[in-house]
Amino acid sequence: MKATWNGVILAESDDTIVVENNHYFPADAIKKQYFSESAHTSHCPWKGTASYFSIDVAAHRNENAAWYYPEPLEAAASIRGRVAFWKGVEIGE
Repeated sequence: MKATWNGVILAESDDTIVVENNHYFPADAIKKQYFSESAHTSHCPWKGTASYFSIDVAAHRNENAAWYYPEPLEAAASIRGRVAFWKGVEIGE
């Protein structure tokens, strides 16, 4: 699977986990040069507190377009160390 935004592949892996229709990529599959930590967080009752990355490609910024659970709750342990995308990031093969 590939995560693409603004014509650039942000992540690529044959090892994604799908939860609630979102592909979670292994953290080592993302191209870190496009990602910066965000102060934004959100909370899911069964996954825990999510942290976010903003994505920068070719002078364009996509705020909080990727998220991960640094300390997922037990029910979501399978997505520890994984990153998912939204806000126009395309996921496909």
